[in-house]
Amino acid sequence: MPFDPSVARLAPAPTSVPPNDPVEQLIHLLSRLPGLGRRSARRAVLRMLQDPQRQMIPLARALEAAAEAVRPCRVCGNLDTRDPCAICRDPRRERGLVCVVEGVSDLWALERAGAHRGLYHVLGGTLSALAGVGPEDLSIQPLVERVAGGEVEEVILALPATVEGATTGHYLVDRLRPLPVPVTRLAQGVPMGGALDVLDDGTLAAALRARRPA
Repeated sequence: MPFDPSVARLAPAPTSVPPNDPVEQLIHLLSRLPGLGRRSARRAVLRMLQDPQRQMIPLARALEAAAEAVRPCRVCGNLDTRDPCAICRDPRRERGLVCVVEGVSDLWALERAGAHRGLYHVLGGTLSALAGVGPEDLSIQPLVERVAGGEVEEVILALPATVEGATTGHYLVDRLRPLPVPVTRLAQGVPMGGALDVLDDGTLAAALRARRPA
């Protein structure tokens, strides 16, 4: 009997993904994305299989196009189709104001909030002795060199309110202390243990406006 996606029930997760089963392979890959478990991945796959011409094939083409075109910005670490990215190339940005974030998702959250009109620097993570992440694993030296270049007038630390975020912030303050540039950090509104990319726009804007010396 031919496969009918409109009535098919996707089987429970196998202990190992059969290499010749494209449906299970797709579920497995989607379930590895942040915020998607196997149940959500199964629902998404079933929905796409019910209308592959309008949902699955355009998605596949968009994924391929993005994979080929998007690259990290060599200046700040943002992801864009241009290098330097659109933010770094924008002459309307305050070029003396650099906001340091853990990842691109935090950068996008701050842009969504519209609270920061300067530039960014993506570290690519936070320091963590348990995870084996040291200063050499992050974009810290490029930040120091960027600040030492003389154009930066203030560095804003917009790091997560976690132990790792606090450790990274203290390390950055020590590294930047010899340079004549003030270092500030986000103030009220960011709860302990909170990630920036899940906060509402108003909270992010208030935290940026009320930043304090680091």
